[in-house]
Amino acid sequence: MHKTKQISSVQNTLVKKILLLKEKSRERKKSGLFIIEGLREIQLALKGGYEIETVLFQKDVIDENETFSLFENTQFTPDYIEITKDVYQKLAYRQTTEGVLAIAKGKPTLLNDLKLPNKNPLILVAEAPEKPGNIGALLRTADAANLDAVIIANPRTDLYNPNIIRSSVGCVFTNKIAMGSTSEVIDFLKAQNINIYCAALSASENYIKTDFNPGSAIVVGTEADGLSQEWLNSSKQNIIIPMQGEIDSMNVSVSAAILIFEAKRQRNFE
Repeated sequence: MHKTKQISSVQNTLVKKILLLKEKSRERKKSGLFIIEGLREIQLALKGGYEIETVLFQKDVIDENETFSLFENTQFTPDYIEITKDVYQKLAYRQTTEGVLAIAKGKPTLLNDLKLPNKNPLILVAEAPEKPGNIGALLRTADAANLDAVIIANPRTDLYNPNIIRSSVGCVFTNKIAMGSTSEVIDFLKAQNINIYCAALSASENYIKTDFNPGSAIVVGTEADGLSQEWLNSSKQNIIIPMQGEIDSMNVSVSAAILIFEAKRQRNFE
C-alpha cells in the first residue's frame, strides 16, 4: 500500500525547493537533483536508469493508481505527493502536461565514465551549444539514429535545464552523454582511435565522400561561431553540406541530422 502526502500551499518548503531546481542551474548542480515533467519523460528517465526520489501528481488530472503504476517494475519507491491545481500550475513548465512531476537524481557526465559499445562507434560532438532548443533537437536526432554517444564540449548550460528536457522530449535520458573541455574531448577521441570529422566551411570536402565506417565523431559548432581552431587542427577531414541557395549554413540540428544519417546509411543503419 502506497502512502501519499498532500501539499495544497504554494508556500510549502518543498514547492519552493522545486521552483529553485526548475529555475536555477546552480541549485541543480549543488543538490544533484532536477525536475522532470510529464508521463513520457518520467517513463524514459526510468528506462534510462535514473533514480526518482519524489513524484507529485494532480489527482483530478492523473489517477493515483496510474501514478503508482509507473514504478511497478522498477527498483524505486519514491515519495508520492498529491498536489492541488494551484500548486501544479506554479510548478509546471507546461500547463498541458499530464499532471505529474518528479524529482530525480542526475547522472555523472564525465568522459572517463563513458563506455563505448564497440570498436567503431559513431558519436556526435557539439562544441559550446548554448540554446536549449538546439541541444534538445540534437539529442532527439541522436536518439533517432541510435548513436553510441553524444559528447558536449565546453558546455554552457547544465544538462538538466528544463528547456533541454522539454525540447528533447525526454531523449536527454535515452542517450549516453558525456561532457568535457574541448581539449579533454579531443584527447578522449584520439585515445579511442576515433576519427574526427568537423563540420566547417574551410578546407572541406563534400560529406558524402567521407567514409564514416571506422570509428567516427561528427563535430558541430554553433551557428554564430562555428568550431574553435583547436577542433579544426585535430580534424581528420573537415566536411561540408553543399548549399544551393543564398545562405552558407543551416540550423545546427538540421546539419547534424544530415551528416549522422549519411553515416548511418553507409553503415547500413546498423
